[in-house]
Amino acid sequence: MTAVMAAMAIPTWVSSVERAHALGAARYVASRFSLARTQAVARAANVAVAFTASSSGVSLASYRDGNGNGVRMADIASGVDPILEEPVDVTDLFPGVTIAINNPTAALVSGSTTLMSFTAVGTASSGTIYVKGRDASQYGVRVLGATARTRVLRYLAPQDQWVPVF
Repeated sequence: MTAVMAAMAIPTWVSSVERAHALGAARYVASRFSLARTQAVARAANVAVAFTASSSGVSLASYRDGNGNGVRMADIASGVDPILEEPVDVTDLFPGVTIAINNPTAALVSGSTTLMSFTAVGTASSGTIYVKGRDASQYGVRVLGATARTRVLRYLAPQDQWVPVF
């Protein structure tokens, strides 16, 4: 009897864990965006969160504009735009998640880097980071450019709509 109950409960438990990983990753990305916005305003300089894809997953790191022309990949590579937060492998923190930028069906290509920039006056580049779990749960971290506010949304497949996560 106990074995039957356990066999019935395990799939539900595994699905809950996978959904928690995806939601945790989305909230982590949203918190890193909020931190970057705060750093940009406090430092009176642009700050960007860089997403870098590799064969093992996606990492993110924060950089500060060092020469007043915005955070650029060439300036990061040359050391002009210094790193603020060391790279963190999101897929190590949240196993089984995939991340896509501005297109929920296209994961980041290995070797590519995408920047989400935040300005000293509190604005940002607009966009959505999509986070998918192994259980097909999907979340979006949306940045509104005019205010740099972030929102975490959950995709409800049966209704084909995005709803805010509270």
